[in-house]
Amino acid sequence: MTPDADFDPGQLARSLLRRSRQGALATLMAGSGDPYCSLVTVASAPDGAPILLISRLALHTRNLMADPRVSLMLDERRAGDPLEGSRIMAGGVAEAVGEVAVDPLRRRYLAAHPSAEAFVNFKDFSFFVIRIVSVHLVAGFGRIVDLVPAQVLTDLSGADALLAAEEDILSHMNTDHRETMSLYASRLLGAAAGDWRCVGCDPEGMDLQQDQQVLRLAFPRRIVAPADLRKVLKELAERARAC
Repeated sequence: MTPDADFDPGQLARSLLRRSRQGALATLMAGSGDPYCSLVTVASAPDGAPILLISRLALHTRNLMADPRVSLMLDERRAGDPLEGSRIMAGGVAEAVGEVAVDPLRRRYLAAHPSAEAFVNFKDFSFFVIRIVSVHLVAGFGRIVDLVPAQVLTDLSGADALLAAEEDILSHMNTDHRETMSLYASRLLGAAAGDWRCVGCDPEGMDLQQDQQVLRLAFPRRIVAPADLRKVLKELAERARAC
């Protein structure tokens, strides 16, 4: 089907990748190749790729270690008819995260799932990232689109300074600017005011979370440096206060 002109499938898919905290993971049974589906919790890497923290004792982990091809279904979890909400099926390859790369992904996952602190250091648990190969988006009648990775993942080129500062940015926002984040949520994103935390920042936006509800604060322009981020956040705060 051809989507209507004002529909941006890439933007919606990127938002779902950032906002989802659980999904259905499909793997292939080791030996037989039969399909197997399980519930997993997810977070997102700086480029939007899904992060998993899973146990080697779990059947889905044994499956993907034998054949890393997976698919992950994420949906909006709307009240009412679940088929009226948008959802994506991200197909790709599950890759174990090496020691060098694990720290920023570990921080992002634990920011999204603080309760995982209780078992993250267990020897049988490991982090995996799904390297997306394709995305199938279903967003309602006439809004069914197949997307390629470049349409759903965030371009991180030139943003090394921003990514290196992410931990400090989150700490600063969560310590000194909780009121401002509540304004972003309520005035700019249509949510209720509350105790919103910043759980991620990348060149295209910032992720705000309260319990398991996640909002995506999109930036008006691409950001690659902390100094530019301060300017954009100030602009957005002024816009929120003026609403």
